[in-house]
Amino acid sequence: MTDTVQQRRGVPVLVCAAEGPPIVTTQDALDVIGATYGVADVVAIPARRLGDAFFQLRTGVAGEIMQKFVNYSIRLAVVGDIAERVEASTALRDLVRESNRGRHIWFVTDLDELDTHL
Repeated sequence: MTDTVQQRRGVPVLVCAAEGPPIVTTQDALDVIGATYGVADVVAIPARRLGDAFFQLRTGVAGEIMQKFVNYSIRLAVVGDIAERVEASTALRDLVRESNRGRHIWFVTDLDELDTHL
């Protein structure tokens, strides 16, 4: 499967393929952001493509990547079951909770849950 643009609740969403290249640096994030111009307002990235460092908040990787999406006004949805990671980290649990209250970055289990944020 390749990345596809889907209309979800009237919003164009770039749904990244689960088998795609890892997104582990800010340049990787910028490459994805670049693919959205003119075609999507939201990017849905499978959690497994983000690498372990993203979920280990002390590395700063999550903050750097998420900030790029905010700076370029592209909403980000991290899609997948990250329950084990959340249970293991109070900081990650807090980040997920606060992000899901906002309008720019969401952590969702599937695309149907993303629809509730759109």
